Amino acid sequence: MPATPSRDGPRVNEEIRVPQVRLIDQDGEMQGVMTARDALLRAFSVGLDLLEISPNAEPPVVKILDYGKYKYEQQKKRNEAKKKQKVIEIKEIKVRPNIDENDYQVKLRAMKTFIEEGDKVKVTLRFRGREMAHQDIGIKVLERIRTDMDNATKVEQMPRMENRQMIMVLTPR
Repeated sequence: MPATPSRDGPRVNEEIRVPQVRLIDQDGEMQGVMTARDALLRAFSVGLDLLEISPNAEPPVVKILDYGKYKYEQQKKRNEAKKKQKVIEIKEIKVRPNIDENDYQVKLRAMKTFIEEGDKVKVTLRFRGREMAHQDIGIKVLERIRTDMDNATKVEQMPRMENRQMIMVLTPR
């Protein structure tokens, strides 16, 4: 079995070191099996490059084309694929066990906008001083957030204690 290209990208021109190749010409027509040297001479006679398309085939498939143009097209494809990716960020909302109703509504609206943008939301409920004795109040607040956000989210990480804070992670459905 022939070796795959060692550097990034396909082998070009003199880098193709196999005795026999299957040639596709610049018009996309199959020319058949021939020596790599003959294929290279054909490519140079029309002023183009010889590019190894399928190195693992038997014999390897090569094509006559403009290598600079080929590299440009590949770069455009990679950039286009990058544009379509959505990077999921984790947004953090901090609440307290004795949160006021208006504050709660403001935080809830912020969570909804983050979820609509496709981001995860990490809800951190921080306890101070004697509030640690009333963790049940904190659990009720997180449960309320979970029920209010239930139609748009699912819970990725159930509420759990880490030191003096309780953490829950919500993700978009």
